[in-house]
Amino acid sequence: MKGFLLFFALLVAGHCRQLFIGDQVLRVNVQSEEQIRLLASLEEDEFLQLDFWLHPVSSDLPVDIRVPFASLQTVKVFLESNAIPYSVMIKDVQELLDEEEAEMETNRERSSKSFNFGAYHTLDTIYSWMDTLVADHPSLVSKLQIGSSYENRPMYVLKFSTGGDNRPAIWIDSGIHSREWVSQATGVWTANKIATDYGRDASVTALLDKMDVFLLIVTNPDGYDRMWRKTRSRISGTSCRGVDPNRNWDAGFGGPGASKYPCSDSYHGPHAHSEVEVQNVVNFVKRHGNFKSFISIHAYSQLLMYPYGYSCNPVPDAPELDSVGRAAVKALSTLYGTRYQVGSICRIIYQASGGSIDWSYNLGIKYSFAFELRDTGRYGFLLPANQIIPTASETWLALKHIMEYVRDHPY
Repeated sequence: MKGFLLFFALLVAGHCRQLFIGDQVLRVNVQSEEQIRLLASLEEDEFLQLDFWLHPVSSDLPVDIRVPFASLQTVKVFLESNAIPYSVMIKDVQELLDEEEAEMETNRERSSKSFNFGAYHTLDTIYSWMDTLVADHPSLVSKLQIGSSYENRPMYVLKFSTGGDNRPAIWIDSGIHSREWVSQATGVWTANKIATDYGRDASVTALLDKMDVFLLIVTNPDGYDRMWRKTRSRISGTSCRGVDPNRNWDAGFGGPGASKYPCSDSYHGPHAHSEVEVQNVVNFVKRHGNFKSFISIHAYSQLLMYPYGYSCNPVPDAPELDSVGRAAVKALSTLYGTRYQVGSICRIIYQASGGSIDWSYNLGIKYSFAFELRDTGRYGFLLPANQIIPTASETWLALKHIMEYVRDHPY
């Protein structure tokens, strides 16, 4: 009944969103290469419409799958008949989405009084809040439009600077995979933290007195939908929409860990930098020419990763990057005891070509890192809003360590 009422309300509002009533998220614990192969065959079955949140790549890693209600019986029978163990992580996806929507509606009613950093917000609300931040800190924060998306939405970067031209800089982006909402929420919280801590926190003050920070909170504005991952571009020859923007960079493009099928959530696109959202970042970073760190914030799995994803061969700076990463997650863990793993993308999670931090590293930006924030699968992409501030607060400790290190090793 609750899902029907939400559907009716959205129709009245003129926004016909996809519903996920009865969909479940299954955690599958693969035990062999044969079981990985069997799961991969499920992933390629377009009739089942499965959404792999964590992909089948290793018997050491779980596989999380959102299974549409219509496919549940088929998938469970398949797993049981092949003796592949699984458990139900999320019993009804729509119930979590309904709870989140109700929280957002309550927050919208209160938004005229104050901005709630512990809530998820619409794109318009985030963009409006950026203007407020700039107005409150005009000598420190500015808003730059680096381009527009495929559907002509602006892409805004917040620049934190105390003056000077083309100073050494740090790049941070969040929300390149649009459904990873805790990443955009962490980006908002982080922007406010940087602005309000300048002049009060010695570390932040020393950083911004020497370097600039650029923060792109919503890297994929067209896809800013609760369960969508890709861009929204139209692909010639198919009715499927969009490209995985973190498989679209010119770094091992089209290699392992990216799909050539347009309907896949990991589709790499027709060519490197085909997506305007990616090209906008590429153009801006190259034009600036003085970035010393490139940090991309994702969710979920609680990982801090460095290049490469497209190759399992270690990068020349791997020992230093590993050391910085381990110190950063040690700082992160001091707040709530949250545990992160550290390593190269290829070795810690899976081989993935066309990723942003591989591109930035190859461009010469040594301190290139990617976060996978909370959690490890209990809620996955549907992390409750009450975990936003704890997630952002602990992530800030890791970010600050990396930025301090880069400040002291900028060349």
